[in-house]
Amino acid sequence: MISVFGSCVGREELEEIATCLDKQWMGIGPKTAEFERAFAERRGLPGMVLLDSGSNSLYVALRLLDLAPGSEVIVPSWTWIACGHAVVIAGCKPVFCDVDYETQNLTAATVEPRLGPRTAAIMAVHYAGRPVRLDELQGLGLPILEDAAHAVDSTLQGKPCGGIGEVGIYSFDAIKNLATPEGGGVTARDPERLARAKLLRYCGIGKSGFEASAERRRWWEYHVGEYSLKFLPNDINASIGLAQLRKLDRLQAVRRSIWETYQRELAGLDWLTTPPEPAPDERHSYFTYLVRITNGRRDQLAGYLYEQGVYTTVRFHPLHLNAIYGCAERLPVCERLNEEALNLPLHPMLSDGDVDKVIQTVREFGKR
Repeated sequence: MISVFGSCVGREELEEIATCLDKQWMGIGPKTAEFERAFAERRGLPGMVLLDSGSNSLYVALRLLDLAPGSEVIVPSWTWIACGHAVVIAGCKPVFCDVDYETQNLTAATVEPRLGPRTAAIMAVHYAGRPVRLDELQGLGLPILEDAAHAVDSTLQGKPCGGIGEVGIYSFDAIKNLATPEGGGVTARDPERLARAKLLRYCGIGKSGFEASAERRRWWEYHVGEYSLKFLPNDINASIGLAQLRKLDRLQAVRRSIWETYQRELAGLDWLTTPPEPAPDERHSYFTYLVRITNGRRDQLAGYLYEQGVYTTVRFHPLHLNAIYGCAERLPVCERLNEEALNLPLHPMLSDGDVDKVIQTVREFGKR
């Protein structure tokens, strides 16, 4: 079965992990700090704080905004469930907005109808790695939390996605562009917020034992600054991240090549719509490839591809349709995408033969 998502790991990652095991160091430590520095330097960020997951990074980023309890946060409905959950767990209310049909990103136009007197922030999700037009969104005058889980290599007007809004997050889970078994990161323009993110990831404790020991004075005593849970990363994951970071350009080149092949070979099908190309001032991360089937045959195509050994999926089931949120609003574009969208395989472990099989199978379906 050709998988829809995947990562590329091997000798480089094993060699990095071996250095941790040789030193008998698996928890948070020097490799975590090294990965944080290297990632921030590559992205041109003031800093990045590594956490145990992208989902927990969303929660911590929301805490950094100091929103009043009960505040509303605008969230695109076309995103992963952790986005909505993080808002609720942080003591706020998610207000779901629609997205642009072509890009699957929220826009100023889709956000404005959902603004209200209690709106305190906007969560901007860079879907598939295509940048949200933050230059337009910032005109609304609200703090922006960037979810750059798909956008580890994306830029807008030369600025790194994740580092444009007040706070931003990344995801480094096993299927992302930069893959570790699990992991996430928080960044912020304000250095005080970065420092607080480190406190929040470790039960509100100001310094880990590893950090405090450098002071050589009663490092076992600690000061608890505020209530929080434990979201610590570890040096095994950070080691894998370092190896992935060194070959990210190569992995991205593979993703872009597959994207361009799909764009070229599927463009002539009148029953299927390919995704738009990024604008001249945008750099895409090519996390996933979403096509739209507008003749009501999306589910049939997915079934046919599965029968032929090609796995696909729909990212994402609109959040506002989940009963847990009690949302009565209708968001027509998200609901339309829920019936038309399909993600085709796109990841660096696909061979040329795999890509050709996906294309040929899609074409064969169209002839049926």
